[in-house]
Formats: sequence, structure tokens, C-alpha cells
Amino acid sequence: MASFEGTFTGASGLRIAIVVARFNDLVTGKLLSGCLDCLGRHGIDTAATSSQLDIAWVPGSFEIPLVAQRLAASGRYQVVITLGAVIRGDTPHFDVVVAEVSKGVAAVGRSTGVPVIFGVLTTDTMQQALERAGIKSNLGWNYGLQALEMGSLMAALPG
Repeated sequence: MASFEGTFTGASGLRIAIVVARFNDLVTGKLLSGCLDCLGRHGIDTAATSSQLDIAWVPGSFEIPLVAQRLAASGRYQVVITLGAVIRGDTPHFDVVVAEVSKGVAAVGRSTGVPVIFGVLTTDTMQQALERAGIKSNLGWNYGLQALEMGSLMAALPG
């Protein structure tokens, strides 16, 4: 019986792309900082001149799947991390954006075979989003760990 597990180290040659939404950048900027901190502490070169990491900025969370698709399909990255924040308002816009971004991100992973980490916060209030982006804990750190684990797991799987 074979057992496969990922690790949490920046394996040699692991390339990661991060897609970040500018909308709600007070939140997404904090998520990105937490993510980069995690990746750096686990062996990924996060310097501006890094050959292991690229960051793509998009206007909002709705645009994340399209750019994630392009990056995943390029063959250049072993993992794509998506970072966004959709905060409920008084209109049904929240439900539409959340449904489309979540379906879109899941479809990218399935269609390309590249793990795509879903780091799009979906909260009722700005306070909830800020708590998840650093006031209480920074989920960006968790998304970085998930990327490391999935990148190494996919490399270990037969196929």
C-alpha cells in the first residue's frame, strides 16, 4: 500500500503564482503579506527578483479565475494561490461574485491539473474579513502552507 503526503518546505524548483484582487485591498494586502511570510519561512524565495514566485494583480475577485487559468495552463507553475475578499452588502451582488469565483477557481484546478488554493474570503462584514486577514490570525499564512503541501504532494503522486 502506498501512502502519499505533501511536505511544508519550498522544494527545489517549486514555482508558485499568486493572483491577488485589488478590490478590498486593505484585506487582500494583509492576506498577501501573511502568505509571503509563510512561503519565505518555508524556503521559497520571495524577493522581487525571485524565480520561484510571481504575483498577478486583478481588479476584483470576479477576475481571479481567468488569470488563474492562464497562469496554471502556462506550465510554468506547480501551484496557484488565489487571494481575494468578497464582503456582503445590501444587494445580491455578493452571492453572484462568490458563486462565480468559487466555481471558477475549482474549475481551473480540475481542467489544468494544477492545484489552485482558494484564498478568497467570503464574509458578512469588513470586521470579519480583517479578523481573518490578521487581527486574530492571518489566513494568508494557511494558504501558503496549503500551496507548499499541494505542490509537493502532486510531485510525489504517480502519473
